[in-house]
Order: sequence, then C-alpha cells, then structure tokens
Amino acid sequence: MRRVLGALCGVAAFVLLWEGYKAVGDDEGTKVFGVRVLPRADDLSMPHLYTVAQRLGRPEIAGGRPIWRVVLDACLFTLGITAVGFATGVVIGFVLAALMQRFRVVERGLLPYVILSQTVPLVALAPLVAGWSGALSFGPYPWQDWMTVSTIAAYLAFFPVAVGLLRGLQSPSASGVELMRSYAAGWWRTFVKLRLPSALPFLFPALRLAGAAAVVGAVVGEISTGTRGGIGRLVIEYSREATSDPAKVYTAMLGAALLGLCVAAFVSLIELPLMRHRRRRPVRVDLTKFRRARLGEEVNVI
Repeated sequence: MRRVLGALCGVAAFVLLWEGYKAVGDDEGTKVFGVRVLPRADDLSMPHLYTVAQRLGRPEIAGGRPIWRVVLDACLFTLGITAVGFATGVVIGFVLAALMQRFRVVERGLLPYVILSQTVPLVALAPLVAGWSGALSFGPYPWQDWMTVSTIAAYLAFFPVAVGLLRGLQSPSASGVELMRSYAAGWWRTFVKLRLPSALPFLFPALRLAGAAAVVGAVVGEISTGTRGGIGRLVIEYSREATSDPAKVYTAMLGAALLGLCVAAFVSLIELPLMRHRRRRPVRVDLTKFRRARLGEEVNVI
C-alpha cells in the first residue's frame, strides 16, 4: 500500500511541476547569465499534460486506429525484445559474478573489462552488432533485426547484475564462511546456502537497474538499426511531426516510460515474496557457542 501511495504521490508531484513550470516559465526558456538552464515553456516544446492525454484518444492518422492502441502495440513489441535481452543479460551477469567470486584471478582480470565495456556508446555499437550478425544464422533461420536489438539490450543489462551480484556474493561475514567450512561444505553448497541468500538484497536493486537499462538498450537499438514495430521507431516517426503535432511526440515518450515502469514492477513482484520471507526468518549464527560445543565434543572424545 505504501508503494502505491508513493507512486501516486510521485505522479502528482510530476504533474504539479510540469504544469507549474508551464504556468510561470518563460516561453524562451529560463536563462541564467545568458545560458538556458530550463526548457522552453511554450505549447510547442511543453504541451499541457491534458493535451497529451486527449491526443491518446484521437486517431494516429485520419481514419486510423487510436494512437493509444498504436503505442500499446509498439510497447508490447519492444517488451518482447526487452524480455529476451533482459533474460540473456541476467544469465550472463550471473555466470560472470559467480566466476569472479569463485576465482580471484578471474575477478582481477575480468572486472576492469566489464566496467570498461559500458563506456562504448550505443549509437556506435548498434551498427557494429548489426554488421557482425548479418551473416549469422541458426540452421535454416537467418539472424533477425530484433535479435540485434535484444543483443544490445543484453549488453546493457548484464553489467549491473554482474557487479551487484558480485558485491552480494562477497558480503557474507568471515564467521559465516568459517561455519560452512567447519561443516565440510564445498564451494557449491556454500554458494547456495550462504552466499546466494546473502546476495538477494544486492541482486534485486541490480535487477531493477538491469531492467531499465534493457529498455533503454532496446529503444536505442530500434532507433539505430531501423527496426520497425517498436516504440523506439515510433519515437523517431512521431518526432518528424513535432512542429505540427507536439503532443503526438509525447505519447510515444510516455509509452517508453511506462514500458520501463512495467519492467521494474515485474522485478518488484519477484522481489516481494522472497525478501518478505527473508525478513520473517532471519538467520543468526553464534559462532562462539558453536566453537565451544565443538571443543567440548573434542574433549569428550579425548
């Protein structure tokens, strides 16, 4: 309930800021020492929010479908591409984090390149991926444009998962790791029973970031590769009509924003039962009592 109220308050605050600035802002933009620091407040740059809402109910073109339906179909198309890229990025990030936690040499050698990979601009990466994958095929099935977009989404999604999960896997205390070793638990059992549960508070924020990054990657990938049917292509097409129909541009932007919120909400739905169970059943280890008990057993055996 608190999250719902917080979300509603956030929407209300955004509406008040938008309409408030439009009411008091300068049509030429707010300038400080001759430098524009806030955008123009005219109807061409900032249409009223109720104008954007009304535009959603009108046809995209004369005699066509309502624009909300066109935006919804485009969002669903991009959502499918994002889901593939998000899932691929999560798997890659999970494997990399597990390897870096298991082998320190892998962490030292690979982590700098993982961080460096995110400095490559997407606008330059998308044509390269499209060119490299143009000759690929899966048996009789050639490489599709949406696969290129999913690859770009996965490229952005794997990074927060790899870094966040690695931090979580390294979070257990030395006493907890020592306790697992005293039970003769191997790396895999320690990973499943101790490290992975301890990493959950680090993993879900990373998944939310990965979901948002996957959406951005999918939208930018659609724009860069010219993939039709998605919300990214719709943003470009509607931007051409910005001077004559500015509210139409914001309908596509609204769809892209709602797409990101849907992905974040999906991660929150997964997080809710797992983290609630974790809060209700905390695990506490008193290593001192355990050592005393083991020492007493050894004395009795002697």
